[in-house]
Amino acid sequence: MDFDGSFEIETGPSWQRANWPLNDTDALTAGMDPTQMQVAVKAAAAKAGAPLSEAELIAATNASIRAMLLVRTYRVRGHLAADLDPLGIQSRDLPADLTPEYHGFTGADLDKPVYLGGTLGLEKATIRELVAILRANYCGKVGLEYMHIADVEERRFLQERFEGADKSIDFTPNGKKAILNKVIEGEEYEKFLARKYVGTKRFGLDGGESMIPALEAVIKYGGQMGVREIVYGMAHRGRLNVLANVMAKPYRVIFHEFQGGTANPEDVGGSGDVKYHLGTSTDREFDGISVHMSLVPNPSHLEAVNPVVLGKVRAQQVWRDDLGRENHKQVLPVLIHGDAAFAGQGIVWECLGFSGIRGYNTGGCVHFIVNNQIGFTTSPQFSRGSPYPSDVAKGVQAPIIHVNGDDPEAVTFACKLAIEFRQTFKRDVVIDMWCYRRFGHNEGDEPSFTQPLMYERIRKHPPVSQLYAARLVAEGVIGEADAAGMRATFVERLEAEFDAAKSYKANRADWFAGRWSGLHMPADPETARRNIATGVSDKLFDSIGRTLTTIPEGLEVHKTLKRVIDGRAAMFADKGDNEVFDWATSEALAFGTLLSEGYQVRLSGQDSGRGTFSQRHAVWVDQKTEDKYVPLTTVPHGRFEVLDSPLSEYGVLGFEYGYAMADPKALVLWEAQFGDFANGAQIMIDQFVAAGEAKWLRANGLVMLLPHGYEGQGPEHSSARLERFLQLCAGDNIQVCNISTPSNYFHVLRRQMLRPFRKPLVIMTPKSLLRHKLAVSQRSDFIGESHFRRIMSDRTPPADEAVTRVVLCSGKVGYDLMEARDAAELGDTTVIRIEQLYPFPGDALAVRLKRMPNLKEVVWAQEEPRNNGAWFFVEPFIEESLKAAGKAGMRARYAGRAAAASPATGLMSRHQTEQAALVADALGLSVRAEIRRTKQKG
Repeated sequence: MDFDGSFEIETGPSWQRANWPLNDTDALTAGMDPTQMQVAVKAAAAKAGAPLSEAELIAATNASIRAMLLVRTYRVRGHLAADLDPLGIQSRDLPADLTPEYHGFTGADLDKPVYLGGTLGLEKATIRELVAILRANYCGKVGLEYMHIADVEERRFLQERFEGADKSIDFTPNGKKAILNKVIEGEEYEKFLARKYVGTKRFGLDGGESMIPALEAVIKYGGQMGVREIVYGMAHRGRLNVLANVMAKPYRVIFHEFQGGTANPEDVGGSGDVKYHLGTSTDREFDGISVHMSLVPNPSHLEAVNPVVLGKVRAQQVWRDDLGRENHKQVLPVLIHGDAAFAGQGIVWECLGFSGIRGYNTGGCVHFIVNNQIGFTTSPQFSRGSPYPSDVAKGVQAPIIHVNGDDPEAVTFACKLAIEFRQTFKRDVVIDMWCYRRFGHNEGDEPSFTQPLMYERIRKHPPVSQLYAARLVAEGVIGEADAAGMRATFVERLEAEFDAAKSYKANRADWFAGRWSGLHMPADPETARRNIATGVSDKLFDSIGRTLTTIPEGLEVHKTLKRVIDGRAAMFADKGDNEVFDWATSEALAFGTLLSEGYQVRLSGQDSGRGTFSQRHAVWVDQKTEDKYVPLTTVPHGRFEVLDSPLSEYGVLGFEYGYAMADPKALVLWEAQFGDFANGAQIMIDQFVAAGEAKWLRANGLVMLLPHGYEGQGPEHSSARLERFLQLCAGDNIQVCNISTPSNYFHVLRRQMLRPFRKPLVIMTPKSLLRHKLAVSQRSDFIGESHFRRIMSDRTPPADEAVTRVVLCSGKVGYDLMEARDAAELGDTTVIRIEQLYPFPGDALAVRLKRMPNLKEVVWAQEEPRNNGAWFFVEPFIEESLKAAGKAGMRARYAGRAAAASPATGLMSRHQTEQAALVADALGLSVRAEIRRTKQKG
């Protein structure tokens, strides 16, 4: 039984403000002068034909001011006395400053009319009447926190819906029945799972069932206010209930999964995940309005899904052209939290911080906290130092609606108010539903070990449906037997679905539908290794070059930037062998050519507009006006944005992962300021980037740019922890590259979009190579049938027959090795750079090694310590390649820094000594001589 058209909230007409100076009593909050109040009181008395003496006027004015302060106190602190806790555990005594006595009203004063001038819709009222209305408005089953909000219109909006003698939460009889039915469905669904799958974890919603009709209200009223798509992220608790009773995932599919089956065809693959991590998508219709909904899959890591949801919403808003303050209406993020997690997880604040920020704003998120008043075994007083789990949201001035979970009407009203606020102001809003967890953290847990008194109360506490049904019987809305009939009908339906689950078989997977149509999984493992032509035409190359080197008339750029632009112009002007391109220009060429082909390019990170190393200059700033000009935004067909992100890794990387999840036609790149800082986002890397496809059948083409390289800048500015990414590699899940030439970087970015599948791409990007004299590429490297090279041969290689030593390496150290080899005139040594470490190019390496008949030694050289870097990962792959090349029995040896706890030294002299030693070791040179040569060169 869905809500029908009569599911309406009847709050009565909004009160009309009186035409007087205090019609918005925020004026008093801002410090209205008592003289102004006296003028207003005197005018009102005269208008009523009852002029006041001077003494009477002073007394009446003082009474009005104190009454206004009483009103303001309720607005600020009334929630502290609201009836929120179904269990009655939390002390909610009336604070002293909410009593009339505190404000100087005693005895006969309580029954004297006081001038209010339109406040609460009253021209005047006695203090007794005023307090009764304030307590009804602010201290009932709903408590509102909103006076921390700076915007007057937002406060007024909430006051108009909350304040006044006529304000109550009322639903039509059909609306009440619909709410009861949804509560019963939520409750009986949990009981059914408990009976059928005894001892199985389900993280049930038991005790919080009011959330089910409330979330349906978000769909219904959101649809009426323009919402056409909702993206949900949520915790474990209640997830299966939301999947079934809100998202309408077929019960038979969920039962099939409980029985060990999968919701996807058997030949799809993937490792799968537990039921309470899975997502789904569906369409629901209310009042003829269809709303598409998706629940994003997530790991056990609390709140980690939040930025993914927001990123996905942002991408959908771009696709729907739903950006800007007047828009942000069609796509709505809804995040469902646990109370302990909302207060305890820093990612919550990172995501709240996205609110209103250019490039990350989603027009406000509806946050719904399932406040069980416990976190696993920890009571609130031991898990936070603030009254509510929602207090962190005050930092972004979000209104917070506290509500008693035993009152389904109040919870539904809170959600209706929340969606109305969000659609009006495009701002975050929080619903804090106080409820309880009827069982333990999971159904096999014994909560009385740690909270015996709480669980003694819970055992005696009637379920929500029983309380609400009794209330509706008392109101005459339903008969005594109606609730039992609803239960019986629903359980009968569940039994039928349970039987159908036994023969259920999925016939399709949905991960390549919608925007993903036309893409697919790699046909076989080799497909992920196969290259495609990614070169471009001379015409397009030069066209993008003009875009990158043309300064608009009237734009005054920095004199140093002018030299950079002139230098780029010179790169395009030569047309011969002297025409060489650096890293930053090649990157801009990759972006520009993709834009011209209709792709979107989105690059975000800390200081990505200019680039951490002043190399990118994607944004040109007028030196007189600070107006910004972004050349690549002028390329037709595509959409380009480069964003200087908030100072966050975890949240921003998750946001970009969600964006890439939603739009495979967008090249989405996240750049760390230094690669080392990516470890602040390790949860996103481990749980989503590396494993999302295997666990949840969700492909993703996110690119991570991680500056990496040893230049003596210390342990936090050298290593992007290449070894950690390589340890995560298996089953063609991600790509890991350490690229050494600008053109190869150009090609790998284009390949990311032009291949018919998506895999996350992790690139160890350079620092010193950004301006290295040898790290340049020629025009021909970008044109025609050119493509990404998984391995790069020596710049000046000896003849294959002369080679006795091969030094394999990756990234920047290759140039150090080649320069040292040339200086030592070693005609028997060649350096081969492994540009793509995973999937490892073993086939290409074997072909290259096979051409060297006199090979005697293979060395792996790296800058990183032995226990870091790629050595432990590549060693078995190199052995396989040697075997395939007909050199069985030959193994590579290691040349590099010794194992170390810290990834790099912070002393330049020590760095230079270590670097010279590893180069000499790799080339078979005298270590001391190479150190001397390095010092002389320096």
